[in-house]
Amino acid sequence: MSPSSHFSRRRFLAQAGGMFVASSWVRAELRPASEVGYVVGEPVVEEIGAKILAEGGNAVDALIATALAGAITQPHQTGIGGYATHGMFAMDQGKRIAALDANTMAPAAFTNDVFKPDAQGRVPEAKNYHGWLSTGVPGVIAGLKLALDELGTMSFADVLAPAIKLTRHGFQINAALAKRIASSEASFAKDVGMRRLFFPRGIAPTAGSVFKNPELAEVLETLAKANSIEPFYRGDIAQRIAEGFAKNGGLVTKDDLAAYRARLVQPLRLDWGDHTIHTPPLACGGVTVLQMLAILKALKWDKIADGRERLVLRVEAMRWAWRDRLTLLGDAEFSAVTQERLLSDDYAAECADKIRAAVKAGRILEPDFRTSTQGGTLNFSACDKSGNSAALTLTHGDGFGAHVTVDGLGLTLGHGMSRFDPRPDHPNAPGPRKRPLHNMVPLLITKGTQPVVAIGGRGGRRIPNAMLEFLTQRVVRGRPFSESLASPRLHTEGSKHVEHQKSWPKPSIEALQKAGYTLKTGGSATLSGVAIENGKWVAGML
Repeated sequence: MSPSSHFSRRRFLAQAGGMFVASSWVRAELRPASEVGYVVGEPVVEEIGAKILAEGGNAVDALIATALAGAITQPHQTGIGGYATHGMFAMDQGKRIAALDANTMAPAAFTNDVFKPDAQGRVPEAKNYHGWLSTGVPGVIAGLKLALDELGTMSFADVLAPAIKLTRHGFQINAALAKRIASSEASFAKDVGMRRLFFPRGIAPTAGSVFKNPELAEVLETLAKANSIEPFYRGDIAQRIAEGFAKNGGLVTKDDLAAYRARLVQPLRLDWGDHTIHTPPLACGGVTVLQMLAILKALKWDKIADGRERLVLRVEAMRWAWRDRLTLLGDAEFSAVTQERLLSDDYAAECADKIRAAVKAGRILEPDFRTSTQGGTLNFSACDKSGNSAALTLTHGDGFGAHVTVDGLGLTLGHGMSRFDPRPDHPNAPGPRKRPLHNMVPLLITKGTQPVVAIGGRGGRRIPNAMLEFLTQRVVRGRPFSESLASPRLHTEGSKHVEHQKSWPKPSIEALQKAGYTLKTGGSATLSGVAIENGKWVAGML
């Protein structure tokens, strides 16, 4: 199948003037080899990236334009005011590998007792999840602009054009999005900006209706004319954002917005055989994935025959890494425990020895911490005919983020402050200008010096474990991309509770139950990636 015939099934908005329909993703087949490359991650907007690739843009151009459009059509997952975006980029045949860090930043007035929990461990009025206190400085638009400036070839105005069209002329809401909006009516009613944007006539939009956001279109047009994000962080738009916070009891000021910078940073990396895995450093979730792999490597897990011991060792490695994540980690600039320590050979060997001894004695680790549900995010992965590849994850946090919108700008804000642990003495406690721990794991795999996979996920805390499953199949066992993507997955956050997908083998479920875990059927993250198969790029999402 040729690239052109593959993409002819959905008309490109800018070409045909057709109406986009916001989709909920459904299970997709592995896509065929392409000469020009792919963008994969949200079917309704992928054609935007396809057109850019076909016209000679590189993977980053296509990725940024598609992500901007996805931030419009999937307003519950992320947005222009989303709290963070992180990415991994392999450019010039892998000669340049860079990580994008555009995490949200807490305002300067954000002290560690802002969310102090009550005696039951709950934050009063859930103000860390919804409301103006739950949002910090938005990072999404700064991150996308930085990646484009440093690694792309197109102008900011050009990649913004499809998103502007979607905000100005609208897109059709599908049943799932209409239901999400309707079910949030009580929460949205607390914020005038949310009411005006999502309930403009006092009723929820219905499936098939056209959703427009002309106020946000004006924001994007201002940025396009300036070919810059300066108005958003240090200009008139920043002033209006800061006024919204001040009016509604939030803490972000114009000085906080002006102080914000996205950054390109050196990724973390772990070698396994002739493959190297690259992922952004803290506060991303990739450090936990690499720690799991480091422990498995120290256990010589790949040499153990399939069976109960191999399975339990794997789950214990996951639980140990999650325990460390939820008890030791926070913003790397403020943390006493370094990610380098967690990924060191010495620490991996120490963990492996304790896990091995416990399993041999018929015991499993006893958890002493609490977990909480976190969801949200979009991920897009891309590749091009020059061999560039990238994965980019962006988020509001949970559905519709903070449930607040800057009135007059149509700018819905993410709830990045919810990703802090509310306990003032925790390493991930809130603090002035701190960046919270989160779950995004954009990732690159190289073989030798050549990039062979770019992949990321959507699904909150389920992302790291889904990524571990993919890596154990693709890198450790050497299985093809499609099989690795389709492999059934387990999920645990360190407790004795383990969830498995329906396709997980029954004998393995019984083995885990006998080992002392509580099992139940559950979901997983959705991974979207591109890979080299037989010398050509393919794409898949599952």
